[in-house]
Formats: sequence, structure tokens, C-alpha cells
Amino acid sequence: MFNRRRITAALIGLLVLVLGGWLVKDVVSGDTPASPTSSTPASAPAKGGAALPGADSGLPLKELSALPSQAGDTWKLIEKGGPYPYPRNDDVVFENREKRLPRKQSGYYHEYTVKTPGSADRGARRLITGQAHELYYTGDHYASFVVVDPAR
Repeated sequence: MFNRRRITAALIGLLVLVLGGWLVKDVVSGDTPASPTSSTPASAPAKGGAALPGADSGLPLKELSALPSQAGDTWKLIEKGGPYPYPRNDDVVFENREKRLPRKQSGYYHEYTVKTPGSADRGARRLITGQAHELYYTGDHYASFVVVDPAR
């Protein structure tokens, strides 16, 4: 009888630990969208009055003109279809391994290098495009993103 109570208590304790760990993992993994930190609301209409693609992601919104000038240069190259300064690394599939952008099927996102003056390599700055015409920027090599309004 005493061993049965011990086993039952151990199983209940194990169940509580597993469920608690699962809950903590969901909270820590960042599955809940971050609140926008930009002064411009993420739902602000883009050029033509339509909602900005990607605004519903919960990420902060930035105007292209507020990013480093090299981001604007990269955006112009994207619009023209290249040529890109890093042809082996630009216009390649971005896998979103960090899961900072909305989850989509493989091949949905493409990445492009935003040159970093003085950097010996490609640097940490990127523009990411989505198939629904979303535009995202990261200045810290995928640690964080903002939705970019290319019309501003």
C-alpha cells in the first residue's frame, strides 16, 4: 500500500513537471507576437491605402528611409532583380530557422545582403522578402526583425 502511494505521487509529480516544462518552453520560445515598439502602428496603411504586407506579424514597423542607406540600395537591387553584390548568398531561400518571422513553407522567404561599411565580410544586416510582398529587415543577423514600409 505504501509503495503504491509513492508510485502514484511520483507519477503525478512527473506529469506536473512535464506539463510545466511544456508551458515554459512555449512562453520562452517567443511564439506569442511581440508588441510593436515603433511609434508608427504596425497596421498603418501602405501606399495606396492597402494594409502593409507583414504588418499583421506583430513585429515593429520601420520606414525604409529610417534604415541605413545601404538598405535602400539593396531594395533598389531587389526591385530590379539584381545583379547582387553577393550572388551566391543573395536571392537565396531564407529558412527562418530562428522562427522570428511568421512561419511559412520552405521557399517562402528570400534573403539579401545589406552592405555594412567597413565590414570584412557580408556583415549582419539583411533584407528578407516574402511571397506576399512582405519586406523585413534585420540589423543583427536574424536576432530581431522589423517590418519595412518600402514606400516611405
